[in-house]
Amino acid sequence: MLSKIFTGDPVPLSFAAYLRIVRASAWYDLIVTAPFFTPWSFAYAHGQLSLLNVRLGGAPLPAFAALHTLFVCMMGGLVLVWSLARLRMPSVALGRHDGAARLLFSLWMMWALTVSSTPLLWLFVVPECAIGVAQFLPVKQALA
Repeated sequence: MLSKIFTGDPVPLSFAAYLRIVRASAWYDLIVTAPFFTPWSFAYAHGQLSLLNVRLGGAPLPAFAALHTLFVCMMGGLVLVWSLARLRMPSVALGRHDGAARLLFSLWMMWALTVSSTPLLWLFVVPECAIGVAQFLPVKQALA
């Protein structure tokens, strides 16, 4: 089994193991995204994230106007609904779509890392990339 990993021939995940990854990614999203769901919870989270960014060596996060907060909360709501869909109906298809979304989100986070003083983003980009890649692992086909 280890020889297959080191030779580049990936070992397919069982269907059940893959669905556990899809569900775990949904729970991760629920926990991480919940503070971005309302303007009030986001205001608190923004302050805490700004403090953390400073502690990590970055600059304080810029203040958000109402329009910025609107887009944050819309995205937070969308991710929460998407998370609930993956918890209720986990599938390989939803996992693959989620993996693609995570890799796109990671791309934009990496862009932001290059143009800003936001080391805080590493706390988001690393799990996003890892979960995104995990959701593209091969899955064993069920025998009919």
